[in-house]
Amino acid sequence: MSVPPLNDEQTRGKEILAVLDTAFGDLLAADPAALRALYRRLAASALAFHRGTACLFHHDLGSGTAGGPRPDAYLDERTSRVWIHGDLHVESFGTRLDANGCLVFGADGFDEAYVGPFTWDLKRFVASLAVLGHTKALGDEQITELVTCYATAYRDRIHALATGARSDEGPPLTTDTAEGPLLDTLRCARSLTRLGLLESLTEIRDFERRFTSGGDAIELDAATRYKVLAAFDGYLETLPDASLARPESYRVKDVVGRRGIGSGPADRLSYDILLEGHSDALEDDVVITIRQARSPAVARYVTDPAIRDRFVHEGHRTVVCRRALQEHPDPWLGWTELDGAGQVVSEVSPYAVGLDWEGIDDPEEMAQVVADLGRATAAMHAAADDPSGESLVPFPAERAIDAAIAGDEEGFVPLLVDFAHAYGARARADHRIFVDLLRGGQVPGLQEKPGPWADGPVDKTGRRQNP
Repeated sequence: MSVPPLNDEQTRGKEILAVLDTAFGDLLAADPAALRALYRRLAASALAFHRGTACLFHHDLGSGTAGGPRPDAYLDERTSRVWIHGDLHVESFGTRLDANGCLVFGADGFDEAYVGPFTWDLKRFVASLAVLGHTKALGDEQITELVTCYATAYRDRIHALATGARSDEGPPLTTDTAEGPLLDTLRCARSLTRLGLLESLTEIRDFERRFTSGGDAIELDAATRYKVLAAFDGYLETLPDASLARPESYRVKDVVGRRGIGSGPADRLSYDILLEGHSDALEDDVVITIRQARSPAVARYVTDPAIRDRFVHEGHRTVVCRRALQEHPDPWLGWTELDGAGQVVSEVSPYAVGLDWEGIDDPEEMAQVVADLGRATAAMHAAADDPSGESLVPFPAERAIDAAIAGDEEGFVPLLVDFAHAYGARARADHRIFVDLLRGGQVPGLQEKPGPWADGPVDKTGRRQNP
């Protein structure tokens, strides 16, 4: 796939705007200022644009316009419907404290997770790797080497998992096994504390911990608070039986609304709930967040009704997919419903630190990192074995993927290399088109609100006068 000539940029611009309107049109209607803020973030860089437009990426894949110069020979009846991340890119990895209390490094951000083709995760990642490499002024050959490192590490780990020799899988990425920037990220996470998080969000009043007022905290009226607490009660029924052994952990201390948390497309209101925690000590309290889930972009192109109908709502879908793709997930992870919309509930963890690429510039160091990310991707795809037949993926995904790759071993790495260069160029061109549309005021509904003098005459200084 090549970058379109200039005379096609107008057509591509209309296509970009149409896809974004489908994905984010509800946000424009609900909060135009939030959508303007989102689009400014997308305009910041080609990598930010690619990262924030999974909708456009899956539109191109689903419509067959982003296949690259090589056909994808690795998708069959099984490998086209495995658990996938849905939005895998170079910044989709970080640390978490798993349910066993182990600090691990792996994929995060599962809002777009679904059941679909495994190569879509790989293609999205290598395209972002090409955009990142271009940002760091790497040559095409160096980008090829990075993609090769990722693809080879993924293939080797999938094969090891598929052989049934779990001892060959290798331990998860922890402070004992990780190296380089991944180890630095884990050490940074380990230096953080629950008390530090609580002090940034709460204060002690009358010998009890409460949320701090002001800032991005929004005090709730009685009716809204009642609805949130009712949603919390529904959420408790979705927790695994072994999640929490101490009933006092369910005691709500405070509730607050928040807007603009995170970098997702929907900067809509979410709700934080302060809970008693695992002991009576004030430094052991827990903060969980309730936020509305959105429909994943890939669901528009994976149209099997058996997949769609398995989920009660998007909150349920997000949690089921995340539990499938993560080993020992957050014990507070669950779902609920609020105002008729599916919600995801999870802990606000003090131990979540994303991989920072800013200081990773040496190609050899980058190669080490992307190889680890390739192995982490393979482990994620293989996490959800369910031979019971009750799962949406009732077969070992790693065996299906391994068999598919073995059918054309020599073509696997070149497929991803060619796609990375082609779609990386496409993403950079799309970013430039999008910025030009934004600067030219051609994005419908996003024109800044005119000031009070907008219609008045202009004085000698160029300012509008009051008519």
